[in-house]
Amino acid sequence: MNRVYLIRHAATAGNLERRYTGVTDEPLCALGRQQAKALAGTLPEPDALFVSPLRRAAETAALLFPARKPVQVPELRETDFGDFEGLTGAELWERDPRYRLWVDGGCKGPIPGGEHPREAAKRVRDAFLRSMADVPEGKSAAFVLHGGGIMAICAALAVPARDFYAWHTDNAHARAFLWNGNVLRETAPKGPDPSQNR
Repeated sequence: MNRVYLIRHAATAGNLERRYTGVTDEPLCALGRQQAKALAGTLPEPDALFVSPLRRAAETAALLFPARKPVQVPELRETDFGDFEGLTGAELWERDPRYRLWVDGGCKGPIPGGEHPREAAKRVRDAFLRSMADVPEGKSAAFVLHGGGIMAICAALAVPARDFYAWHTDNAHARAFLWNGNVLRETAPKGPDPSQNR
């Protein structure tokens, strides 16, 4: 059995503006750095630390676990939102009929110029499984990644089963699980005081 923490990176300017940031490599904003520092005091030091290569995840990991050397896992990156990158849902709804079709389809179809959500979910899930195969029994692991990746891992591997979007996780929040090699069982989510988000 392993204790596992799935941690969504802290906020960026694009998050605050509700933009599709996907593979856009944004740094944390000032609020994001505050969020990560607030979360840091609530999490134990993991035995293994796996991180998305995108800057917002790497910066969050460094603030959370400064003494732990991270293992960058390229496949933990966020979904490539292609032609939707950098724009808000409101902007896209107004100007791009392809976005309206995508949303009307439950956001499950291919993204113009980007990645198919199904393929992105499989990529992240497989990266999680490969990473956990290297973690010895009884040791803990933390993953600092993206909202879409956390939803993908949980929808595929967590019990009791829940819908993909039911696993939405706010910026600078962690979900704690026990992993038995086959399934994740959630213990308690962690995050900073909500007043930190104001």
